[in-house]
Amino acid sequence: MSASRRPAQFDLFTGALEEAPVSSRRRTQPVAPAPVSDDLKALGERLPQGVYLGTSSWTFPGWTGLVYDHEATTTQLAREGLGAYAHHPVLRTVGIDRTFYAPVPAAAFAEYAQQVPDGFRFLVKAHEACTLARFPVHDRYGAHRGQVNDRFLQAAYAVDHVVGPFLEGLGDKAGPLVFQFPPQDPAALGGPARFAERLHAFFSALPRGPLYAVEVRNEELLTAGFAQALADTGVSPVLAVWAHMPPVARQAKLTRAFEARAVVVRWMLPPNLGYEEARARYAPFNKLVDEDVGTRDVLARVCMAAVRRERPVFVTINNKAEGSAPLSAVRLAERVVLHQEEGGQRSVAHAT
Repeated sequence: MSASRRPAQFDLFTGALEEAPVSSRRRTQPVAPAPVSDDLKALGERLPQGVYLGTSSWTFPGWTGLVYDHEATTTQLAREGLGAYAHHPVLRTVGIDRTFYAPVPAAAFAEYAQQVPDGFRFLVKAHEACTLARFPVHDRYGAHRGQVNDRFLQAAYAVDHVVGPFLEGLGDKAGPLVFQFPPQDPAALGGPARFAERLHAFFSALPRGPLYAVEVRNEELLTAGFAQALADTGVSPVLAVWAHMPPVARQAKLTRAFEARAVVVRWMLPPNLGYEEARARYAPFNKLVDEDVGTRDVLARVCMAAVRRERPVFVTINNKAEGSAPLSAVRLAERVVLHQEEGGQRSVAHAT
């Protein structure tokens, strides 16, 4: 299929993508990977297998020289940038966010899968209709604003519109399918105990095989019942680096994250900034502005804990975490490799 027909990664919050005229797209220079230094190539080779680092999307013109060989529009990167992104030595996964705002067909997923190598994996958000008990009072929900959502945790809807296309389109390149529960009144969920029961019933009714994951944004939902519901159904908790959630280590303990099939992490925002503030401060996302060395080291240890337990670990990073998601991924890879080598040296020293 031609580049002009490839599926686009929609804007994170609006779900909209401004299209350039076909004639102008045909005149643009094809997107290619940025040149890679020997050190970066070596880092990718030393990063342990099963450690999937990536970003929340791939459509940022500011990544010229970091991921892409020349500056291109957001629209062109949405259509053509994924193949170049997947050539980066450290980036082995990427988030697909457009699926949170509306389901996409299997054919769209298949187009994504065709653009990346065999070892690449996608982290996909499930449609929000599965995870909103009540639609927010927001213009984009139209007549449904503030109304109870009948499709909340409805397994039949999820199978037909979320899980089926995800499996059919991505095949072996399917990574975690994340059911993200935005901040909402726990009472609307039936309370923490009832929420855990509903999660258990929902995932018990879904097809076995996919790597399902759950991300909550209400700390009070991280109960023993929540952890048990995920464990019983083989679902991974998402460790969310977000200001209103507990520290990652605490989340991992509460959710028994290292007992799951895979460890899933989303590094989104610094503790002192909201989304809009971070975007204004960090755009165009081509350098690290506020390095969070503490979080980076914690996540490196999380990755190595997963490696030791022979579990895959997926970490997607937002530009708003430190200023530039690709550079954050590189710095995190460096910490993971350092911890790996230090562990190997300690093992050798102990053996001798």
